[in-house]
This record gives sequence, C-alpha cells and structure tokens, in this order.
Amino acid sequence: VKAHAELAVKAGFSMLKITDELSKSFVLDGLPAIDIGVGINTGEMNVGDMGSEYRRAYTVLGDAVNLGSRLESLTKYYGVRFLVSQMTAQQCKNMTFRTIDKVKVKGKTEAVIIYEPVDPDLLMNPDFVAALQRHEQALVLYWQQHWNEAEQLWASLYQRYNDKLYSLYLERLTHYRTHQTGADWDGVYTHAEK
Repeated sequence: VKAHAELAVKAGFSMLKITDELSKSFVLDGLPAIDIGVGINTGEMNVGDMGSEYRRAYTVLGDAVNLGSRLESLTKYYGVRFLVSQMTAQQCKNMTFRTIDKVKVKGKTEAVIIYEPVDPDLLMNPDFVAALQRHEQALVLYWQQHWNEAEQLWASLYQRYNDKLYSLYLERLTHYRTHQTGADWDGVYTHAEK
C-alpha cells in the first residue's frame, strides 16, 4: 500500500476515538475507564506465521516493531496519547505533527525524533495553531541551549494549557541550569525504561 504510514496514523486516530466511546460506556456500566496510547513506527520487519509446528503465532518481528512498541510506552511519560517516529512523520506529507522530543529508547543507540500527530479538527482553532507554533519555537531554542527564551515560551504555554509536555520541559530546563550540558550536547534524551 503506497500511503501505508498515513493510513496507519488515521487508524491510530480511529483507535483512540473508539476507545473513548468504549470508555464512556464502561464507566456508565460501573466499570473502570480505559485509556490507551498509540505508537507507530515505519520500517522493515518480518511479518507472518512464526514458530515451530508445536507452537505458532502470526506476528511481526524486528527493530522497527520494537521502536513502535517503545513509542506506545512513552505516551504516558509525555502526557500524550499518540506518538510516531520521524520515519513515519516523513511519509505523512498531508498531516501535521507536534514535535515531542529527540530520544534514544531502551535497546537503541541511535537517536530518533518523535512526534505527536495533530487531529486535523484542531487546526481550525487559531489558538491551538499559535500554541503549536510557540512550542516548536521553544523546542528549537531548547536544542540550541537558549534556556531563558525556551522557558518563557513553555511557561506561558503551561500557564494557559496545563499540558504535561510543557511541564516536563520546564523541569528539564531547571535541571540543565544546575547541570551544565556542554558544547557537545545534542539535545537527545535517553530513556532507560521500556
């Protein structure tokens, strides 16, 4: 399928919408609410019937699959519901993304930029678009180690939206002010957990 990455992101949005509907009905029935995170990566993998004649499973295996799984786990850390890798975002030319971080995940030595897909309906809201632009600007300043300018942008965003992502970056800025990063700092955050 030519537009497989874009279709995967659309499927992720559908999963979140259906989960929200299910969660509401669960709560009405006295059951706990459910919430999921979605992680998508694009790359080569092995797909098919794996195993032996005694034990088989139709599954996917490979480094690209592992990164997708790590992204799903990181949704909670960043306070978002949906993360994709730069490999996926690059193939979704008709979609908008919020840049989240530059990371190394457990088991990987190479850094990857991760993004949150933006629901197209949100792009109709000029306040949301302005906030998205301010966040992207703050992230560039952060990677350039312009702590004060980045802090001003994220502090105003956090004050208005109370978004966990902005809080996380404000905490990092506090840390980097007391623990110098050095000229060779590449802005990569290393995650030790799965």
